[in-house]
Amino acid sequence: MGTLTSCSFSTMNLQFRGTKAPAMHGVRGRSSSYNFSGRIQMKKLSKRNFGRLLIRCCSSSNGNGSSNNNSNSDGKLEKDSSNLATVITEEVNEERNGGSGSEGSDEEDSPVSVSSRPTISTVGSAYNNFQVDSFKLMELLGPEKVDPSDVKVIKEKLFGYSTFWVTKEEPFGDLGEGILFLGNLRGKREDVFAKLQSQLSEIMGDKYNLFMVEEPNSEGPDPRGGPRVSFGMLRKEVSEPGPTTLWQYVIAFLLFLLTIGSSVELGIASQITRLPPEVVKYFTDPNAIEPPDMQLLVPFVDSALPLAYGVLGVQIFHEIGHFLAAFPRNVKLSIPYFIPNITLGSFGAITQFKSILPDRKAKVDISLAGPFAGAALSSSMFAVGLLLSSNPAAAAELVQVPSTLFQGSLLLGLISRATLGYGAMHGAMVSIHPLVIAGWCGLTTSAFNMLPVGCLDGGRAVQGAFGKGSLMGFGLATYSLLGLGVLGGPLSLPWGLYVLICQRTPEKPCLNDVTEVGTWRKAALGVAIFLVVLTLLPVWDELAEELGIGLVTTF
Repeated sequence: MGTLTSCSFSTMNLQFRGTKAPAMHGVRGRSSSYNFSGRIQMKKLSKRNFGRLLIRCCSSSNGNGSSNNNSNSDGKLEKDSSNLATVITEEVNEERNGGSGSEGSDEEDSPVSVSSRPTISTVGSAYNNFQVDSFKLMELLGPEKVDPSDVKVIKEKLFGYSTFWVTKEEPFGDLGEGILFLGNLRGKREDVFAKLQSQLSEIMGDKYNLFMVEEPNSEGPDPRGGPRVSFGMLRKEVSEPGPTTLWQYVIAFLLFLLTIGSSVELGIASQITRLPPEVVKYFTDPNAIEPPDMQLLVPFVDSALPLAYGVLGVQIFHEIGHFLAAFPRNVKLSIPYFIPNITLGSFGAITQFKSILPDRKAKVDISLAGPFAGAALSSSMFAVGLLLSSNPAAAAELVQVPSTLFQGSLLLGLISRATLGYGAMHGAMVSIHPLVIAGWCGLTTSAFNMLPVGCLDGGRAVQGAFGKGSLMGFGLATYSLLGLGVLGGPLSLPWGLYVLICQRTPEKPCLNDVTEVGTWRKAALGVAIFLVVLTLLPVWDELAEELGIGLVTTF
């Protein structure tokens, strides 16, 4: 959430047009007309004086329609225009003099430069038809655009026959706040991009960010190989994400507390055979609405903590993987927003990029580092838990869970069947160590986050490895499989809604959004997506009975 605290403008053109009405009520005389057009350059107009400007404009007309008012409209128009210019000139002088004439109002009038050039036109006598175009107002309050004078300088000094010959310009960015230079590349794209970035920094300092992107609607590939490229330019304050606010820290902390609670609740639910009947009914009966007495759960909290620690450990390890991969590349990440879930303990966390990614390789590496780290820890827990489950010495630590749990994943069910054996798995209840549950939940959560859709880790990795166009195809297939319940089983619907609400938007482009990531990264991502499908693919009853995963006849 953000709050608009000030509003100021770098350049603004105001045009006032008035037309003197012909003589009325039988009064003879030569009808006269005039056009008053003034161009006022406003360099930094604060929101206070902008409001004074609008008030003076609107208050210039009293709306009574009398002939006396009409006869005085010329003088009022000139006087009001002079007053407006005086207000703006005073503001500019105050800014140049360091605000010496406006003590105590520095915070109130803090300017934010906006380079849009809206035109406020008046047609008719004495502002009777004064209107403010809503589209121009949106430009006024929207993101700051690239200064046209800077575009001219950049075209003259940055681009050229030895780097990139500009043939056309188009809007660039979500709201057209930037400039996209189209033309012909005159060298190796990586070398040209590095040279242009260096020269742009020398010419404009840290004012702009330069992006190398694939040319939109290109008719063919570049003669040197690969796609044709274009160069987009945005202001730094527009293209770079804003800092994390205090409220975001508060929300992240509250979500983490809720995730701790959901993880503890998962640990309690894993002891279903030991819980009081009313508690078991609450966890198993879909029609149970009223929660049981919480005092009944207190004795089971201590035994639930190991599982809760395991679930939270996987999620924290996941986020550490992201940060370790981002740190060497000078990429800043936001604080993670953990998403609580009763079934898995947590749905993972939302972690945003707080700086622009340098290239697609960084996007793939940072995106894959988290799920790979979480999956590595989860796999260790799962393997150790299965070994302890078959060890008689650890029998006191085992918990009984329904065998249907192992039908939720084809890959994990087959591994459990191979480790525990047919006799242990082919029953209504299966005795396992709590580490199996922690590893299972961690692997399932990592698999969900690796789905190639939106700005999930898998979506970011696919966008970086194969491009934004491929992500659209992967995303459509993923949404279809989730909607049909083919992936994720009973969790497919809540996960699909979560992605649609929180994670559906693709990631923004990198500075170098063209250079390929290499074969081995694409191969690693392909293997990971294949394992994700096997992990989230449930086992249908006929196959479960044939493989000996659970006792199907008990359903």
